[in-house]
Amino acid sequence: MTDIIHLLPDSIANQIAAGEVIQRPSSVVKELVENSIDAGAEHIQIVIKDAGRTLITVIDDGKGMSPTDARMAFERHATSKIKSADDLFALTTMGFRGEALPSIAAISQVEVKSRREEDELGTLLLISGSRLEKQEFIACGAGTSISVKNIFYNVPARRKFLKSNETERRNIFNEIERIALVHPHLEFSLIENDEETLHLTKAGLKQRIAQLEGKNILQQLIDIEAETALGKIYGYVSRPEYAKKRNSSQFFFVNNRYIRHPYFHKAVTTAFEQLISSDEKPTYYIYFEVDPESLDVNIHPTKTEVKFENEQALWQILMVTVKESLGKFNAVPTIDFDREDAPEIPVYDPTAPVQMPRVNVDPAYNPFNAPSFEPNRVSAPALGWEKLHKSFEEEVSPPSENILAGSAQNIPETDLYPEHYQYKQRYILTSVKSGLMIIDQHKAHIRILFEKYLTQIRKRKGVSQRVLFPEVLELSASESAALPSIMDDLEALGFELSNLGNNCFAVQGVPSEIESSNPGTIIKSMISYSLETGSDVKSEIQESIALSLARLTAIPYGRALTGEEMLLIVSELFATPSPSYTPDGQKVVSLLSDAEIEKKMN
Repeated sequence: MTDIIHLLPDSIANQIAAGEVIQRPSSVVKELVENSIDAGAEHIQIVIKDAGRTLITVIDDGKGMSPTDARMAFERHATSKIKSADDLFALTTMGFRGEALPSIAAISQVEVKSRREEDELGTLLLISGSRLEKQEFIACGAGTSISVKNIFYNVPARRKFLKSNETERRNIFNEIERIALVHPHLEFSLIENDEETLHLTKAGLKQRIAQLEGKNILQQLIDIEAETALGKIYGYVSRPEYAKKRNSSQFFFVNNRYIRHPYFHKAVTTAFEQLISSDEKPTYYIYFEVDPESLDVNIHPTKTEVKFENEQALWQILMVTVKESLGKFNAVPTIDFDREDAPEIPVYDPTAPVQMPRVNVDPAYNPFNAPSFEPNRVSAPALGWEKLHKSFEEEVSPPSENILAGSAQNIPETDLYPEHYQYKQRYILTSVKSGLMIIDQHKAHIRILFEKYLTQIRKRKGVSQRVLFPEVLELSASESAALPSIMDDLEALGFELSNLGNNCFAVQGVPSEIESSNPGTIIKSMISYSLETGSDVKSEIQESIALSLARLTAIPYGRALTGEEMLLIVSELFATPSPSYTPDGQKVVSLLSDAEIEKKMN
């Protein structure tokens, strides 16, 4: 009987290893840029075509490689960073395992050009599917250029599962952003399909954040800093009033390496408790500097998950540091004793005579008797409750504007709408054959508007109205990268945007149904929602945009409705395909049956 266990060929072993390290084009960008940083580069240029499917090129001005080093770099587990197991616990570089380049070469066609400063000629390598096809001397500039072509060309199953170009493009952008945030002293540029879409000059940390997120973020950030025996923590958190409901920028870095750490995220959110609502997220850029020996980064192929030796202690330090910074910069409300309307605090005088407090009581006072004037009785102040109640009724029941088109005019509500009531300016109550129906007015309007906006997008029937003074919309680098994927649908709704360059856009027109004076906020919210959902299929993107806009423009809670408006909401709600639930599954309608009402009354 023959043996059945055998060694895998190197080409197959490399493809298997590539599945752990190289998951998509953004993984290639991450590994190549980190190698450039380790090589001492100061200027790094990334060139991509077709979101990295066709071409990824990273060009740097680092120290370059000799012909032998260039060839050895593509052997499995070949590295200049580790010589013994002890070196794993003293890592200060980005890469160290020697897996990245052989993994990339296993699933693509690679061209390498590299020259050291002291060499007259550089080296050219051509590798395809782990097989060396050519190595020769060439004339080239100092530094290294690595081009990766046709990623996953020999693993069609992996290539088939790549997402849309816009999604892969966003992932590449995210990787560049994470690297750029820990290396503000380096210059980065990104060229997509022969057009430069990002250029980051050398800057300080705060200026680098502004380069990526827009200048408006500078007024939102609060410095944090703490230095202890366990290490140093520094960076920025946002003021509570700038917390976002979705797509908030949240970054942790340790020793210049991006990490994901839910445990430390909990420390930050704990510091923000009572300052923001539970569905809001603070923005933060937090950096740790710790002894490499107290850190294990060798627990995940992508090195984004790390293990700290003193996690609990660092958690406490981080939470206290963030909370202290929020208080120090007046993010936490404090008592102001310098206000003009503050109560007068008497100064203690030890020589003044001490008197017991006296309470004047009228033993003849009878609250059931009609009030009469008596000179010795202190009269209660005239509060004017009747006038206050009248003004309150006028405030909560103003002559409301019609919020739905096609409504009837000048018809007495008492005759036309005898069984529609608004409860606490939140619910619409209406009588039905089997009992009492309760309708959430805000969610009902979301359902109605969602169907309307979705139809406009799909049939491209949105009506745009030009704005008198175009609003300048400044987007972050990631938002600008995501905008092209939803631009057609925004235009179908009625938005008109013109590109001003440098991630700025002018809002020239808005949908005629929108009455908001700040359309830029609506557009940014829809971009954020698209980024959060990560939709790829066109129909899913259209639905997410329609839902996002419906949420932003639906009638809010606390809005008083006329009977006419309530009737139209109910009728349009039940004309939709699914009136009982919002598009994201929230309940709109609830029925209280006659039997349940009778049971509660007995």
